[in-house]
Amino acid sequence: MEIKVVATKDEREDAYYVRMKVFVEEQKVDVEEEIDQYEEEATHIVVYDEGKPVGAGRLRVVDGYGKMERICVMPSHRQAGVGKLIMNKMESLAVDKGLSKLKLHGQTHAEGFYEKLGYVTVSGEFMDAGIPHVEMVKKL
Repeated sequence: MEIKVVATKDEREDAYYVRMKVFVEEQKVDVEEEIDQYEEEATHIVVYDEGKPVGAGRLRVVDGYGKMERICVMPSHRQAGVGKLIMNKMESLAVDKGLSKLKLHGQTHAEGFYEKLGYVTVSGEFMDAGIPHVEMVKKL
């Protein structure tokens, strides 16, 4: 597996490809909600397996936090450590940006995954794009 910080248009398209497959096709998120006004300001990453995109995520700086967003893994690569690769890379990018705290809005089914990585739930359940989420934070 290879993880890259997106630097080219093709790599950005690969990240969008994974997001479309997971969020739009699998989870039925409206495409207008998935690609938003923050794409240009975010740092995107993509994970490749034998040259094929299998995971993606993006990091933004919001109110002094590193905000972890759009974290997704293709069904074929779940349980293979791709999600942890994505999170570790984005956390390291946050440190490089001088950030000491992170937050994310995680789907409730993934709450345990994020807890294992040191994130703490700080909200009740709320709906986002028709999917139950919780807000989670982590200090670096």
